[in-house]
Amino acid sequence: MSLLEKQRDLFTTETLRALLTIDQGPCVSIYLPTERKGPETQQNSIRLKNLLREAEAKLIEQGQRAADARKFLAPAQALLEDANFWQHQAEGLALFLQAEAFFYYRLPLPFEELVLVNQRFHIKPLLPILQGDGRFYLLNLDQKQVQLFQGTRYSLSELELGPDLPKSLAEELQYDENGPDLQFRNGAEQTSYASGERSAMLYGSGDAGKEAKRKEDILRFFRHLDNGIRIIVQNANRAPLVLVGVEYLQGLYREANEYPFLVEQGIEKDAQALTPEELHEQAWAIVEPVFQQAYQQAHDTYMHLAGTGDPRAVGSLEKIASAAYYQSVDTLFTPMGQSRWGRFVPEQAAVEIHVEPQPGDEDLFDFAAVHTILNGGTVYSVAPEQVPGENEITALTRFPIVNTFGSSA
Repeated sequence: MSLLEKQRDLFTTETLRALLTIDQGPCVSIYLPTERKGPETQQNSIRLKNLLREAEAKLIEQGQRAADARKFLAPAQALLEDANFWQHQAEGLALFLQAEAFFYYRLPLPFEELVLVNQRFHIKPLLPILQGDGRFYLLNLDQKQVQLFQGTRYSLSELELGPDLPKSLAEELQYDENGPDLQFRNGAEQTSYASGERSAMLYGSGDAGKEAKRKEDILRFFRHLDNGIRIIVQNANRAPLVLVGVEYLQGLYREANEYPFLVEQGIEKDAQALTPEELHEQAWAIVEPVFQQAYQQAHDTYMHLAGTGDPRAVGSLEKIASAAYYQSVDTLFTPMGQSRWGRFVPEQAAVEIHVEPQPGDEDLFDFAAVHTILNGGTVYSVAPEQVPGENEITALTRFPIVNTFGSSA
């Protein structure tokens, strides 16, 4: 199974938004690791069966009758007997059930087993996919078929360009099949426009004027393409864009480009000669330093502001949860593998934290991350020791937080 094939259940910020529109509980969230090869794959359905039993017990604890709980979980129970479903897994499986909805996602994260029943779905285990150092775009400038991919550290999936954008240079330029063949030349080597194998300098079968016309035609196409790409990407939280294709075409696209986060380095190869795994590996090698730099800049900014006493550097979970809800958090640093239980009371702008989870509680780390993402902020889900400062969760806010007594937090 190729990388592209196994990412059929792509999870994006838009997916998150759709899940979080469901806020009438009970909402059941189930996570489990899955095996993809060998006899260990038989454990997948057994794991899910045990987790569904746990979910049933939790529903009954919350007041449902046993028969109603079993009916509630029936869509997920049906997967236990679906042999085809278990033959197409990734590293982890996430399931979300509500009275009128059921979703599952096969994803490249080996989740720890988890069952939660709450008033909304629990998404914190998915943050490594959604966090600020996760999303990038890859534009394949293949002459026969232009393609746009969305990638993360773990995945690469092709996006639909839409009907208004041409899918190839030939479609845009509408060359006459019987007319002059556009060619590329690299030293002594040359290949035709139709073959799309090698490139360096462009030349036509006519004079320099025709060569200039061909170049302008390609630039016109790339301007059209760039306009469409920017509509699709919409600056996507400053997500970098990587080009793949021959050097000459990359150079022309850079002339036409207006997307501010196009990275300088591209993959100067024919994408069709690479496997999806190789394409993803080479793209990630280019964008990973960009993400590391962004995290380090955010980390250093927090440390600087905290060191000068700037109230925009916040290290209190109570204040962060409230600020996230009220669209004030710009950047959140949350610890992986940890939870803090409690609840946010919007009517009082108050946060309650409990040592042990109580009925109606939710993970406040998850709560802060969800509202930060939904309100256009960036989330870094990191090891606890990588959270800047000396607090378990920290944040940079867009403006100083003012508490209910009118003073800065």
